[in-house]
Amino acid sequence: MSRVLGIDFGGTKVAIGVSDTDGPRPAETIRLETGDRTLPRTLAAARELLGSPVAVGVSTCGVIRDGRVRLAPNMPGWEGLELPRLLREEFGPTPVLIDNDVNAAAAAELRWGALRGVSTGLYVNLGTGLAAALVVGGRVVAGAHGAAGEIGYLLGSADEPGFAEGRAPLEERVSGIALATRGSALLGRRVTAAELLDLPGGPARGIVDEALDVLAMNVANLCVVLDPERVVVGGGMMGRAELILPRLSAVVSRAVPFPPEIEPARFIHDAPLLGALALAYATSGPR
Repeated sequence: MSRVLGIDFGGTKVAIGVSDTDGPRPAETIRLETGDRTLPRTLAAARELLGSPVAVGVSTCGVIRDGRVRLAPNMPGWEGLELPRLLREEFGPTPVLIDNDVNAAAAAELRWGALRGVSTGLYVNLGTGLAAALVVGGRVVAGAHGAAGEIGYLLGSADEPGFAEGRAPLEERVSGIALATRGSALLGRRVTAAELLDLPGGPARGIVDEALDVLAMNVANLCVVLDPERVVVGGGMMGRAELILPRLSAVVSRAVPFPPEIEPARFIHDAPLLGALALAYATSGPR
């Protein structure tokens, strides 16, 4: 049976998976720490896992622009890397499809998950960072420069520092790292975003409430622009979906002329790896 290969290059770990059935359960997976010689170590491990894939899907942090990785400042050695060329050299004539991690996660939801059958949709990833994927015509929209859905750079006011100043204004308010940073400063001890979301009340609850209000407003504005039929929310922060989704739904229902459904993603853990496998299947044949 034909087998495909998926590779997910994350900020701290690389996941490699093999699948021999068109579904969201890899037959085999291995994981590596990022660091010294991440790419050659990954390719060597992939060769050992599956020497002759019929197709390869690759998920990476950052975006691919002009044959190089861009917008990946948190992964040393990755910014400017000629990843498409290096993968072509490794896999030769084997089809290889590369996308950023959030678009890949959306591809998994489109093929097997909560976006299946959706023509116009929005995927929002609430994790360490913050980003989205726009779905039009049943496909993820790349944008003119491969950066559609990079909502972490949205401004809260016209005069605040933005991308040109090395900032990501919305991500600095809403993401997991933003919640952890603000919560740790307030409480005087190190806390994670998950711990902050679990606190029953007190001053830290104000940080969570503010972040969710800002997120809900921006999701509602995106819905006004895109007019999606469904919004799917994934990422590590969705461990507290019962706290997050009602807040989003309330604002979207009030602000959007034709409010979309708002649902949790089917895939929370390993979503980018599953997305890489979905990309591989997309290159190897029809759905």
